[in-house]
Amino acid sequence: MSTTRTASPRPARREGGRFSQSPLVWMPTGIVGVGLASGLASAGGVVAVVGAVVAVAVYWAVMRFVARRSMPEIAGPGAVTRALSGAAIGFAFITVSMLMLLTEFSFTERPGSALSIVASMAAMQLGAAVTEELIFRGLALQALEKMWGSWAALATTAVLFGLLHLANPDATLWSSTAIAVEAGVLLGAAFLWTRNIWFVVGLHFAWNTALGLIGIPVSGHASEGLMTTNPTGPELLTGGDFGLEASIVPVVVSLLIAIPMLVAAHRRGNLVPMRRGHR
Repeated sequence: MSTTRTASPRPARREGGRFSQSPLVWMPTGIVGVGLASGLASAGGVVAVVGAVVAVAVYWAVMRFVARRSMPEIAGPGAVTRALSGAAIGFAFITVSMLMLLTEFSFTERPGSALSIVASMAAMQLGAAVTEELIFRGLALQALEKMWGSWAALATTAVLFGLLHLANPDATLWSSTAIAVEAGVLLGAAFLWTRNIWFVVGLHFAWNTALGLIGIPVSGHASEGLMTTNPTGPELLTGGDFGLEASIVPVVVSLLIAIPMLVAAHRRGNLVPMRRGHR
C-alpha cells in the first residue's frame, strides 16, 4: 500500500476565498460596479431611480458573493424610518445654515409647475445620494476601517470626497476643503453613529434637495428649483457661485452636528480601533 498522500485542494480554495474577502478586492470591485450604475442615476427622472435600485443590487451582489459578509447596513426592516430620520437632520442642517444667512441672498420665485420641479429634483438627488453613499460610506469607509480603523477611514474618505468635488464647476481649494469637512466628516460620522446606509442617504438626499429647491447650486452645479437665488454677501458667507457648501457657516454647523454623532458612535462601541499589525 502506498504511503504517498495527495494534497487536498481545500486549502487552496480557502486561500482564494480569503483573498476575495480582502477589502483590497471587494472595495474596488464594488466601486466600479456602483460607479457604472451611477451613470443611470445621473440621468434624472425615472432613470435616476432605476439607477439607484441597480446600484443597491450591485452593492448587495458584491458584498454577498465577493466580500462574503452580511449587510446589516442596507437591511430592509426599518429602512424607511432610518431614511426619514436622516432626512430630518439634513433639512434641519440646511434650514439652520440658511436662516443665519438670509440677508446675504436675494430670492425670486421661478415660474413653472411646483410638483414637476420637486419630482424632478427629488429623483435626481435620490440617485446621487444612493450611489455616492454606497461608494463612500458603504464600500470605501467600511473597507478602509477594516484595514486601518474608523478614524483613519473617516479622515481618508472625507479628504477623497472633498478632492472629488474639486472637478465641479466653480470649485476652489477652499470649496473642496469645506466639502471634505461638512460632507465627508458629517456623512461619515452619521454612518459610524448608526451603521446604516439609509440614514446617511436620507441626510444626503434632504441636504441636496433642499439646496436645489431653494435655487442654490449644489456643489457648483446650477439648480433650477422653485426659486432663483443669487448671493449678495461676501463669498466666505454665501459660498459664491459654488453654492452654500463653500460657506463657512455650514462648515461650522456640520461640525456641531458631527461631533456629538462621533461621541455617540464611540459610546456605542461602533468605532473600529486601528490595527497595529497582522499575524
